[in-house]
Amino acid sequence: MDALFVGGTMLRRGLLHPGNPVRIVRQFAALGRWGFGLAGELRQAAARSPHRIAVIDDQRSVSYAKLLDRAERLARSLPAGPGDRIGLLCRNSARMIEAMIGATTLGADPVLMNTGLSPHQLVTVAKDQGLRALILDDEFGPKVALVDGVEKITEERFEELIAGAPEGGSQPPERPGRTIVLTSGTTGVPKGARRPTPGGFRPLCSVIDRIPLRAEQRVMIAAPLFHTWGFAGLQIALALRATIVLRRRFEPAAILDDLIQHSCTGMIAVPVMIQQLMELPEPAGKPALSVVAVSGSALPGGLATRFMDRFGDVLYNLYGSTEASWASIATPEDLRINPATAGKPPYGTTVAALDETGAPVPAGEVGRLFVGNEMLFEGYTNGASRTMHDGLLATGDLGHLDADGRVYVDGREDDMIVSGGENVYPAEVEGLLADLPQIREVTVIGVPDHEYGQRLAAYLVLREGETLGPEAVREHVRRHRARFSVPRDVIFLDELPRNATGKVVTRELGMQGRTGQQQRGQHDQVGGTEQDR
Repeated sequence: MDALFVGGTMLRRGLLHPGNPVRIVRQFAALGRWGFGLAGELRQAAARSPHRIAVIDDQRSVSYAKLLDRAERLARSLPAGPGDRIGLLCRNSARMIEAMIGATTLGADPVLMNTGLSPHQLVTVAKDQGLRALILDDEFGPKVALVDGVEKITEERFEELIAGAPEGGSQPPERPGRTIVLTSGTTGVPKGARRPTPGGFRPLCSVIDRIPLRAEQRVMIAAPLFHTWGFAGLQIALALRATIVLRRRFEPAAILDDLIQHSCTGMIAVPVMIQQLMELPEPAGKPALSVVAVSGSALPGGLATRFMDRFGDVLYNLYGSTEASWASIATPEDLRINPATAGKPPYGTTVAALDETGAPVPAGEVGRLFVGNEMLFEGYTNGASRTMHDGLLATGDLGHLDADGRVYVDGREDDMIVSGGENVYPAEVEGLLADLPQIREVTVIGVPDHEYGQRLAAYLVLREGETLGPEAVREHVRRHRARFSVPRDVIFLDELPRNATGKVVTRELGMQGRTGQQQRGQHDQVGGTEQDR
């Protein structure tokens, strides 16, 4: 069954099209020697399509053959050895890809570091991960000034290492390098999660069966490469021998121009990015997109429907995490049926909603979401792991499945609050408020309450020129949800505090709320009524 699924998917996505027999033999020989990690995927692409443009970034374009040559030369020059950890603090660029693959070619573990980390967090991460070296973009030099005991490789030093590399070829290391992705760190210092190396074609086919990316497409990877979804997009793109289009910073107008100028038919992004694209005036010429695949956070309100109304039924939403890889994928058909769904599990994946005893809950009832697939993470680098049940990993989310097997995420386990004895899900209220036309973005969280234990607080950003009062917000919730779901705190901000992947940094909301109060005078913490209990 697996062989039929893999073969059929590869054929449909153009991976089995005829080509130069010698190159095809070299392609599969590269995978046989180097495996299905980044180092192997780049080599198979370079063997099959050496002159194809691999990457177009802000500064240059580079072929697959040249990308491989630079990564191999870097591997021979890095001041590290097999088993060492090398931090990467870089924005999206060909250089970051060369650094990742150079490290794994050596047998070292690249640690993908969020560019939004504070200097204090960077010091802690460098110590916790035991970094031997740190490859960084020059702009982050001041940020890492306090990181001691680690060799720092700036952009100039990076080029010197490549230019001065000793001659010779590369051999597969005894222990393949393992990529370490950091958790989001929205509530504290991020943890390192060891990503497994695929053991064959099935993981790739499980994703591209539902998200129809094809061989040799031009794909814009807008999601940060240090993010789980950006990293996954890179793995998929290399396997497909795609031309990858990158931009160091996400600027909506520039990204839209790139999509058109470079004839991109695929895009890998996080939801806040497509939300910002939707805020641009409708362009005279539209990009010829066939796939826009997003992941990393929930799609707010009716964003999915609005996006597809403008760009066509091309939106795919992958629900997953750093620890679980993927759990489910919503196709445009799923999102048309219900834009709140996370879709269905792809081939080889199981998703279950379980109660506190580990028993499945009935369809429509909320439980703890667990997922099983062959790409579950190998544990945190500090030795910790996640709860498992019968081979399924706890995602940390609460959710439910409908009668057709579609998955819905109702919120994080640690986000659910108990207010006056009632279970309240902030994400449910958040989605309701996101549908108000005056609201550009919103987040809802639980805060302590001396009388009821906890209560909801809503932080909102209005669209330009719009007005909305706190009581109007409460009345909207009051009309559609139970009284205990009405937020007593309604705070208007100029923007939500987000990290580099677009996730709201909840620990900064209190500070933002004080700022919003000063700037707007619309910070209402006590406007809820007793009837809202």
